[in-house]
Amino acid sequence: MARIALVDDDRNILTSVAMTLEAEGFEVETYNDGQSALDAFNRRLPDMAVLDIKMPRMDGMDLLQRLRQKTTMPVIFLTSKDDEIDEVLGLRMGADDYVKKPFSQRLLVERIRALLRRQEAIASGEVAVTEETKIMERGNLRMDPLRHSVTWKGQDVALTVTEFMLLQALAQRPGFVKSRDQLMDVAYDDQVYVDDRTIDSHIKRLRKKMRAVDDNFSAIETLYGIGYRYNEE
Repeated sequence: MARIALVDDDRNILTSVAMTLEAEGFEVETYNDGQSALDAFNRRLPDMAVLDIKMPRMDGMDLLQRLRQKTTMPVIFLTSKDDEIDEVLGLRMGADDYVKKPFSQRLLVERIRALLRRQEAIASGEVAVTEETKIMERGNLRMDPLRHSVTWKGQDVALTVTEFMLLQALAQRPGFVKSRDQLMDVAYDDQVYVDDRTIDSHIKRLRKKMRAVDDNFSAIETLYGIGYRYNEE
């Protein structure tokens, strides 16, 4: 049973969403501000967190930043319809997805399930060895899907589930272009719609993490109006 942490200062949202998730078989923890959630996460991390952006004591952005210092667990942001800048910033900071308020609880459940399925597909040692799960080496890059590990020039790089899958999709065929639509198909289930900007934000975050271990990282090339390509170095 996956444990989901809900963090929102709206008690009505906490109550209604928690009831829905529990009915779907999830174990749910609720917090009405970021600091309370962080204190609890320092004791025990959930399997996934769903965070509101604007909260007292510690907002969702600050909480995400602290979480990404120690975990790559999936994170979904809840945003208001006027928070477009915050959506992009959140994705660049390492959120895996976002859902706009007011939202369908069924949609949120589907996004949670999609992220958990992708995480299990990457991390489970029981997954069959295929092109998607075997260890891949491309020049300075080494990816082990069964251990969710990535190294560049021998240095570990901590990626979220979404970042890992996008990098894997690009690196599997060096020199070949992947359109944004193709990358969306890799990263998200059919029921989940995201726009081009979401993929772009994940790629920017991915590049930033790779450049943190190598200032000269340039293996992911942008082809404006077309998509992205991985060039083996």
